[in-house]
Amino acid sequence: MGSTAVLQPDPQPIVACTVSRDVQIFDLLIEDMEASLGERWGDLSFTDALTFLDQPDADSLDFIALALDSEDETDLTLLMEVIASAKARGIKVILIAEDVSPAALHQLLREGGDEFIPYPLPEGELDRAIRRMSTPDEGEKPASTEPTPLRAKDDRSGVVIPVHGLAGGVGATTFATNLAWELASLSPEGDRPRVCLLDLDLQFGTVATYLDLPRREAVLELLSNIDAMDSESFMQALLPYETKLQVLTAPAELVPMDLLTPDDVGRIIETARLNFDYVVIDMPTTMVEWSETVLQAAHVYFALIELDMRSAQNALRIKRGLQGEDLPFEKLRFVLNRAPGFTDLNGKARVKRLAESLGISIEVTMPDGGKQVVQVNDHGSPLAVAAAKNALRKEIQKLAKSVHEVNADDERAKA
Repeated sequence: MGSTAVLQPDPQPIVACTVSRDVQIFDLLIEDMEASLGERWGDLSFTDALTFLDQPDADSLDFIALALDSEDETDLTLLMEVIASAKARGIKVILIAEDVSPAALHQLLREGGDEFIPYPLPEGELDRAIRRMSTPDEGEKPASTEPTPLRAKDDRSGVVIPVHGLAGGVGATTFATNLAWELASLSPEGDRPRVCLLDLDLQFGTVATYLDLPRREAVLELLSNIDAMDSESFMQALLPYETKLQVLTAPAELVPMDLLTPDDVGRIIETARLNFDYVVIDMPTTMVEWSETVLQAAHVYFALIELDMRSAQNALRIKRGLQGEDLPFEKLRFVLNRAPGFTDLNGKARVKRLAESLGISIEVTMPDGGKQVVQVNDHGSPLAVAAAKNALRKEIQKLAKSVHEVNADDERAKA
Protein backbone atom coordinates (compact mmCIF):
# COMPACT_ATOMS: atom_id res chain seq x y z
CA MET A 1 0.00 0.00 0.00
CA GLY A 2 1.60 3.25 -1.14
CA SER A 3 1.83 6.33 1.00
CA THR A 4 -0.22 9.38 0.20
CA ALA A 5 1.46 12.79 0.43
CA VAL A 6 -0.48 15.49 2.26
CA LEU A 7 -0.15 18.82 0.48
CA GLN A 8 0.54 21.70 2.84
CA PRO A 9 -0.58 25.16 1.71
CA ASP A 10 2.22 27.63 1.10
CA PRO A 11 2.57 30.08 3.98
CA GLN A 12 1.07 33.46 3.21
CA PRO A 13 3.69 36.15 2.56
CA ILE A 14 4.32 38.71 5.27
CA VAL A 15 3.03 42.07 3.97
CA ALA A 16 3.48 44.19 7.10
CA CYS A 17 5.38 44.38 10.37
CA THR A 18 4.83 46.12 13.65
CA VAL A 19 8.00 47.81 14.90
CA SER A 20 8.15 48.68 18.59
CA ARG A 21 10.09 48.44 21.82
CA ASP A 22 7.57 45.81 23.01
CA VAL A 23 4.48 45.10 20.94
CA GLN A 24 2.70 43.66 24.00
CA ILE A 25 2.34 47.22 25.26
CA PHE A 26 0.13 47.88 22.25
CA ASP A 27 -2.37 45.03 22.62
CA LEU A 28 -5.05 46.86 20.63
CA LEU A 29 -2.60 47.16 17.73
CA ILE A 30 -2.09 43.39 17.79
CA GLU A 31 -5.85 42.85 17.61
CA ASP A 32 -6.29 45.30 14.74
CA MET A 33 -3.35 43.88 12.76
CA GLU A 34 -4.84 40.40 13.07
CA ALA A 35 -8.28 41.68 12.08
CA SER A 36 -6.92 43.45 8.99
CA LEU A 37 -4.17 41.06 7.87
CA GLY A 38 -4.76 37.72 9.52
CA GLU A 39 -1.38 35.97 9.80
CA ARG A 40 0.30 38.05 7.07
CA TRP A 41 2.24 40.24 9.50
CA GLY A 42 5.21 40.02 11.81
CA ASP A 43 6.80 41.91 14.67
CA LEU A 44 10.25 43.46 15.01
CA SER A 45 12.15 45.48 17.58
CA PHE A 46 13.66 48.79 16.49
CA THR A 47 17.16 47.36 16.01
CA ASP A 48 15.89 44.16 14.36
CA ALA A 49 13.87 46.29 11.95
CA LEU A 50 17.02 48.06 10.72
CA THR A 51 18.65 44.71 10.00
CA PHE A 52 15.56 43.22 8.34
CA LEU A 53 14.92 46.26 6.13
CA ASP A 54 18.37 45.79 4.59
CA GLN A 55 17.53 42.23 3.50
CA PRO A 56 15.78 41.07 0.29
CA ASP A 57 12.92 39.58 2.37
CA ALA A 58 11.79 43.12 3.15
CA ASP A 59 10.68 43.56 -0.48
CA SER A 60 7.41 41.77 0.34
CA LEU A 61 6.37 44.44 2.88
CA ASP A 62 3.68 46.96 2.01
CA PHE A 63 4.04 48.90 5.25
CA ILE A 64 5.41 48.95 8.77
CA ALA A 65 3.43 50.10 11.81
CA LEU A 66 5.92 52.00 13.98
CA ALA A 67 4.47 52.01 17.52
CA LEU A 68 5.95 54.25 20.21
CA ASP A 69 5.14 55.94 23.49
CA SER A 70 6.74 58.66 25.59
CA GLU A 71 9.60 56.40 26.69
CA ASP A 72 10.74 56.03 23.08
CA GLU A 73 11.31 59.77 22.59
CA THR A 74 14.90 59.33 23.81
CA ASP A 75 15.54 57.07 20.79
CA LEU A 76 14.20 59.38 18.08
CA THR A 77 17.38 59.06 16.03
CA LEU A 78 16.97 55.27 15.90
CA LEU A 79 13.28 55.62 14.97
CA MET A 80 14.11 58.05 12.19
CA GLU A 81 16.68 55.58 10.86
CA VAL A 82 13.97 52.91 10.74
CA ILE A 83 11.67 55.26 8.82
CA ALA A 84 14.44 56.23 6.42
CA SER A 85 15.27 52.57 5.75
CA ALA A 86 11.63 51.77 5.07
CA LYS A 87 11.19 54.74 2.72
CA ALA A 88 14.37 53.78 0.84
CA ARG A 89 12.68 50.47 -0.06
CA GLY A 90 9.37 52.13 -0.93
CA ILE A 91 7.66 50.77 2.20
CA LYS A 92 4.89 52.89 3.73
CA VAL A 93 5.08 53.92 7.40
CA ILE A 94 2.14 54.20 9.81
CA LEU A 95 2.99 55.96 13.08
CA ILE A 96 1.11 54.66 16.13
CA ALA A 97 1.81 57.05 19.02
CA GLU A 98 0.73 57.26 22.65
CA ASP A 99 1.62 60.28 24.83
CA VAL A 100 4.27 61.44 22.35
CA SER A 101 5.06 65.15 22.24
CA PRO A 102 3.98 67.09 19.12
CA ALA A 103 7.61 68.09 18.52
CA ALA A 104 8.71 64.43 18.36
CA LEU A 105 5.76 63.52 16.19
CA HIS A 106 6.59 66.42 13.90
CA GLN A 107 10.14 65.12 13.44
CA LEU A 108 8.97 61.61 12.60
CA LEU A 109 6.35 62.81 10.13
CA ARG A 110 8.91 65.08 8.52
CA GLU A 111 11.22 62.07 8.14
CA GLY A 112 8.60 60.29 6.07
CA GLY A 113 5.67 58.94 8.08
CA ASP A 114 2.71 58.37 5.74
CA GLU A 115 -0.09 58.03 8.31
CA PHE A 116 -0.51 58.92 11.98
CA ILE A 117 -2.94 57.17 14.34
CA PRO A 118 -3.15 57.95 18.07
CA TYR A 119 -3.11 55.10 20.57
CA PRO A 120 -5.46 53.69 21.86
CA LEU A 121 -6.52 53.09 18.26
CA PRO A 122 -9.91 54.47 17.26
CA GLU A 123 -12.28 51.76 16.06
CA GLY A 124 -11.43 50.71 12.51
CA GLU A 125 -8.84 53.46 12.01
CA LEU A 126 -5.92 51.11 11.27
CA ASP A 127 -7.90 49.37 8.54
CA ARG A 128 -8.86 52.72 7.03
CA ALA A 129 -5.22 53.86 7.08
CA ILE A 130 -4.14 50.66 5.32
CA ARG A 131 -6.79 51.19 2.65
CA ARG A 132 -5.81 54.83 2.16
CA MET A 133 -2.25 53.75 1.45
CA SER A 134 -3.29 51.03 -0.98
CA THR A 135 -3.17 51.60 -4.72
CA PRO A 136 -6.44 51.21 -6.66
CA ASP A 137 -5.30 47.73 -7.79
CA GLU A 138 -4.57 46.55 -4.26
CA GLY A 139 -7.78 47.49 -2.57
CA GLU A 140 -10.77 49.72 -2.72
CA LYS A 141 -10.80 52.80 -0.58
CA PRO A 142 -13.75 53.00 1.79
CA ALA A 143 -16.44 55.54 1.09
CA SER A 144 -16.00 58.61 3.25
CA THR A 145 -18.74 59.43 5.71
CA GLU A 146 -17.73 63.11 5.62
CA PRO A 147 -18.72 65.66 2.96
CA THR A 148 -16.22 65.91 0.13
CA PRO A 149 -14.00 69.01 0.39
CA LEU A 150 -13.57 71.38 -2.52
CA ARG A 151 -10.89 70.51 -5.02
CA ALA A 152 -7.71 72.55 -5.06
CA LYS A 153 -7.59 75.16 -7.81
CA ASP A 154 -4.50 77.30 -7.17
CA ASP A 155 -6.09 80.04 -9.28
CA ARG A 156 -6.98 82.67 -6.66
CA SER A 157 -5.35 85.43 -4.69
CA GLY A 158 -7.60 85.64 -1.67
CA VAL A 159 -8.13 88.42 0.85
CA VAL A 160 -6.66 87.57 4.27
CA ILE A 161 -8.77 88.73 7.24
CA PRO A 162 -7.42 87.83 10.70
CA VAL A 163 -9.63 88.38 13.76
CA HIS A 164 -7.89 88.94 17.09
CA GLY A 165 -9.57 89.36 20.46
CA LEU A 166 -7.47 91.71 22.57
CA ALA A 167 -8.91 90.23 25.77
CA GLY A 168 -10.56 86.97 26.66
CA GLY A 169 -14.28 86.71 26.04
CA VAL A 170 -14.66 89.75 23.78
CA GLY A 171 -16.40 87.64 21.12
CA ALA A 172 -13.62 87.24 18.55
CA THR A 173 -14.46 83.66 17.56
CA THR A 174 -18.16 84.50 17.27
CA PHE A 175 -17.23 87.44 15.05
CA ALA A 176 -14.79 85.43 12.90
CA THR A 177 -17.14 82.48 12.44
CA ASN A 178 -20.12 84.59 11.48
CA LEU A 179 -18.10 86.94 9.26
CA ALA A 180 -16.80 83.94 7.33
CA TRP A 181 -20.32 82.53 7.00
CA GLU A 182 -21.76 85.85 5.82
CA LEU A 183 -18.99 86.23 3.22
CA ALA A 184 -19.71 82.71 1.99
CA SER A 185 -23.44 83.50 1.73
CA LEU A 186 -23.25 86.80 -0.16
CA SER A 187 -24.09 85.72 -3.69
CA PRO A 188 -26.14 83.09 -5.51
CA GLU A 189 -24.43 79.70 -5.61
CA GLY A 190 -22.94 80.15 -9.08
CA ASP A 191 -21.17 83.41 -8.15
CA ARG A 192 -20.55 82.64 -4.50
CA PRO A 193 -17.03 83.47 -3.25
CA ARG A 194 -14.93 80.62 -1.94
CA VAL A 195 -14.34 81.22 1.78
CA CYS A 196 -11.99 79.47 4.18
CA LEU A 197 -11.98 79.84 7.97
CA LEU A 198 -8.70 78.93 9.73
CA ASP A 199 -8.72 78.36 13.49
CA LEU A 200 -5.13 79.17 14.48
CA ASP A 201 -5.95 79.27 18.18
CA LEU A 202 -4.17 75.91 18.31
CA GLN A 203 -4.75 75.13 21.97
CA PHE A 204 -8.25 76.34 22.79
CA GLY A 205 -9.82 77.20 19.44
CA THR A 206 -13.61 76.81 19.44
CA VAL A 207 -14.59 77.30 15.80
CA ALA A 208 -15.34 73.56 15.62
CA THR A 209 -17.69 73.93 18.60
CA TYR A 210 -19.46 76.96 17.15
CA LEU A 211 -20.09 75.10 13.87
CA ASP A 212 -20.64 71.64 15.39
CA LEU A 213 -17.76 70.13 13.40
CA PRO A 214 -15.62 67.16 14.49
CA ARG A 215 -11.97 67.69 15.37
CA ARG A 216 -10.00 65.30 13.18
CA GLU A 217 -6.51 63.84 13.51
CA ALA A 218 -5.92 64.96 9.91
CA VAL A 219 -5.44 68.52 11.19
CA LEU A 220 -2.58 67.57 13.51
CA GLU A 221 -1.06 65.46 10.74
CA LEU A 222 -1.11 68.48 8.44
CA LEU A 223 0.26 70.92 11.02
CA SER A 224 3.00 68.50 12.07
CA ASN A 225 4.36 68.13 8.55
CA ILE A 226 3.89 71.43 6.74
CA ASP A 227 6.95 70.74 4.56
CA ALA A 228 5.01 67.95 2.85
CA MET A 229 1.82 70.03 2.46
CA ASP A 230 0.49 70.90 -0.96
CA SER A 231 -2.87 72.31 -2.03
CA GLU A 232 -4.48 68.88 -2.24
CA SER A 233 -3.41 67.79 1.26
CA PHE A 234 -4.45 71.20 2.63
CA MET A 235 -7.89 70.88 1.09
CA GLN A 236 -8.26 67.34 2.43
CA ALA A 237 -7.67 68.62 5.98
CA LEU A 238 -10.56 71.10 5.69
CA LEU A 239 -14.13 70.34 6.71
CA PRO A 240 -17.05 71.82 4.79
CA TYR A 241 -19.90 73.46 6.67
CA GLU A 242 -23.18 73.38 4.75
CA THR A 243 -21.23 73.23 1.43
CA LYS A 244 -20.56 76.99 1.59
CA LEU A 245 -17.72 77.35 4.09
CA GLN A 246 -14.48 75.37 4.39
CA VAL A 247 -12.97 75.16 7.87
CA LEU A 248 -9.57 74.18 9.26
CA THR A 249 -10.40 73.38 12.89
CA ALA A 250 -7.98 73.53 15.80
CA PRO A 251 -6.29 70.19 16.57
CA ALA A 252 -8.13 67.67 18.72
CA GLU A 253 -5.22 67.52 21.18
CA LEU A 254 -3.58 70.25 23.25
CA VAL A 255 -0.47 71.25 21.30
CA PRO A 256 2.25 73.87 21.91
CA MET A 257 1.77 77.20 20.19
CA ASP A 258 5.27 76.89 18.72
CA LEU A 259 4.27 73.72 16.86
CA LEU A 260 4.13 76.07 13.86
CA THR A 261 7.00 78.28 12.76
CA PRO A 262 6.51 81.61 10.97
CA ASP A 263 7.41 79.89 7.69
CA ASP A 264 4.81 77.19 8.36
CA VAL A 265 2.07 79.75 8.97
CA GLY A 266 3.11 81.74 5.92
CA ARG A 267 2.82 78.62 3.79
CA ILE A 268 -0.63 77.77 5.20
CA ILE A 269 -1.92 81.27 4.48
CA GLU A 270 -0.46 81.35 0.98
CA THR A 271 -1.95 77.94 0.16
CA ALA A 272 -5.33 79.10 1.43
CA ARG A 273 -5.09 82.33 -0.62
CA LEU A 274 -4.42 80.34 -3.79
CA ASN A 275 -7.63 78.38 -3.33
CA PHE A 276 -10.07 80.84 -1.76
CA ASP A 277 -11.38 84.35 -2.31
CA TYR A 278 -11.48 85.09 1.42
CA VAL A 279 -9.35 83.62 4.20
CA VAL A 280 -10.70 84.46 7.66
CA ILE A 281 -8.31 83.59 10.52
CA ASP A 282 -9.36 83.21 14.14
CA MET A 283 -6.22 84.21 16.05
CA PRO A 284 -5.16 83.27 19.59
CA THR A 285 -5.32 86.05 22.16
CA THR A 286 -1.62 85.51 22.88
CA MET A 287 0.96 87.11 20.60
CA VAL A 288 3.27 84.33 19.37
CA GLU A 289 6.31 84.02 17.13
CA TRP A 290 4.22 83.80 13.97
CA SER A 291 1.78 86.62 14.79
CA GLU A 292 3.90 89.00 12.70
CA THR A 293 3.62 86.62 9.73
CA VAL A 294 -0.18 86.81 9.89
CA LEU A 295 -0.13 90.60 10.28
CA GLN A 296 2.16 91.02 7.26
CA ALA A 297 -0.10 88.76 5.15
CA ALA A 298 -3.32 90.47 6.28
CA HIS A 299 -5.26 92.83 4.05
CA VAL A 300 -7.25 94.02 7.07
CA TYR A 301 -6.73 92.89 10.68
CA PHE A 302 -9.78 93.13 12.94
CA ALA A 303 -8.89 93.70 16.62
CA LEU A 304 -11.87 93.18 18.92
CA ILE A 305 -12.24 95.09 22.18
CA GLU A 306 -14.93 95.93 24.69
CA LEU A 307 -15.64 99.11 26.60
CA ASP A 308 -13.57 98.14 29.65
CA MET A 309 -10.16 98.76 31.19
CA ARG A 310 -8.56 95.45 30.21
CA SER A 311 -9.36 96.02 26.53
CA ALA A 312 -8.05 99.57 26.73
CA GLN A 313 -4.77 98.47 28.35
CA ASN A 314 -4.23 95.64 25.88
CA ALA A 315 -5.03 97.88 22.91
CA LEU A 316 -2.38 100.30 24.14
CA ARG A 317 0.12 97.45 24.57
CA ILE A 318 -0.40 96.14 21.05
CA LYS A 319 -0.19 99.65 19.61
CA ARG A 320 3.12 100.34 21.33
CA GLY A 321 4.46 96.91 20.48
CA LEU A 322 3.69 97.10 16.77
CA GLN A 323 4.79 100.69 16.33
CA GLY A 324 7.96 100.03 18.33
CA GLU A 325 8.91 97.25 15.89
CA ASP A 326 7.88 99.27 12.81
CA LEU A 327 5.16 96.74 12.02
CA PRO A 328 2.06 97.75 10.00
CA PHE A 329 -0.16 98.93 12.86
CA GLU A 330 -2.29 100.74 10.27
CA LYS A 331 -3.73 97.40 9.15
CA LEU A 332 -5.60 97.08 12.44
CA ARG A 333 -9.29 97.93 12.44
CA PHE A 334 -10.58 98.16 15.98
CA VAL A 335 -14.00 96.58 16.49
CA LEU A 336 -15.93 97.48 19.61
CA ASN A 337 -18.13 94.56 20.55
CA ARG A 338 -21.17 94.89 22.82
CA ALA A 339 -21.17 98.59 22.02
CA PRO A 340 -23.64 101.03 23.65
CA GLY A 341 -26.99 101.36 21.94
CA PHE A 342 -28.00 104.28 19.73
CA THR A 343 -29.85 106.04 22.53
CA ASP A 344 -27.13 105.53 25.16
CA LEU A 345 -25.52 108.96 24.92
CA ASN A 346 -23.37 108.42 28.00
CA GLY A 347 -22.03 105.18 26.55
CA LYS A 348 -21.26 106.80 23.21
CA ALA A 349 -19.34 109.54 25.01
CA ARG A 350 -17.27 106.85 26.80
CA VAL A 351 -16.45 105.25 23.43
CA LYS A 352 -15.25 108.59 22.11
CA ARG A 353 -13.07 109.20 25.18
CA LEU A 354 -11.61 105.67 24.91
CA ALA A 355 -10.59 106.19 21.29
CA GLU A 356 -9.09 109.61 22.03
CA SER A 357 -7.12 108.43 25.08
CA LEU A 358 -5.64 105.51 23.13
CA GLY A 359 -5.03 107.49 19.97
CA ILE A 360 -6.94 104.99 17.85
CA SER A 361 -9.98 105.02 15.64
CA ILE A 362 -12.84 102.66 16.51
CA GLU A 363 -14.24 102.17 13.03
CA VAL A 364 -16.65 99.29 13.64
CA THR A 365 -19.14 98.86 16.47
CA MET A 366 -21.11 95.69 17.11
CA PRO A 367 -24.24 95.59 19.28
CA ASP A 368 -24.73 93.19 22.17
CA GLY A 369 -26.49 90.14 20.75
CA GLY A 370 -27.54 89.02 24.21
CA LYS A 371 -27.95 85.50 25.56
CA GLN A 372 -29.17 84.35 22.16
CA VAL A 373 -25.58 84.47 20.85
CA VAL A 374 -24.33 82.10 23.55
CA GLN A 375 -27.24 79.74 22.91
CA VAL A 376 -26.62 79.70 19.15
CA ASN A 377 -22.90 79.08 19.65
CA ASP A 378 -23.64 76.15 21.97
CA HIS A 379 -26.07 74.82 19.39
CA GLY A 380 -23.30 74.87 16.79
CA SER A 381 -24.59 77.06 13.98
CA PRO A 382 -24.07 80.59 12.60
CA LEU A 383 -26.37 83.36 13.75
CA ALA A 384 -27.78 83.64 10.23
CA VAL A 385 -29.08 80.07 10.47
CA ALA A 386 -30.47 80.04 14.01
CA ALA A 387 -31.09 83.73 14.80
CA ALA A 388 -31.27 85.66 11.56
CA LYS A 389 -32.93 88.70 13.14
CA ASN A 390 -30.38 89.07 15.93
CA ALA A 391 -28.91 92.58 16.01
CA LEU A 392 -25.32 91.31 16.04
CA ARG A 393 -25.96 89.10 13.02
CA LYS A 394 -27.35 92.03 11.04
CA GLU A 395 -24.28 94.16 11.71
CA ILE A 396 -21.87 91.36 10.77
CA GLN A 397 -23.85 90.83 7.57
CA LYS A 398 -23.51 94.55 6.74
CA LEU A 399 -19.77 94.40 7.41
CA ALA A 400 -19.37 91.34 5.16
CA LYS A 401 -21.15 93.14 2.33
CA SER A 402 -18.94 96.18 2.82
CA VAL A 403 -15.76 94.07 2.76
CA HIS A 404 -16.92 92.32 -0.39
CA GLU A 405 -17.83 95.57 -2.13
CA VAL A 406 -14.44 97.13 -1.32
CA ASN A 407 -12.70 94.04 -2.62
CA ALA A 408 -14.81 94.04 -5.80
CA ASP A 409 -13.97 97.71 -6.40
CA ASP A 410 -10.27 96.95 -5.97
CA GLU A 411 -10.50 94.07 -8.43
CA ARG A 412 -12.23 96.27 -11.00
CA ALA A 413 -9.59 98.97 -10.54
CA LYS A 414 -6.83 96.42 -11.22
CA ALA A 415 -8.57 95.04 -14.32
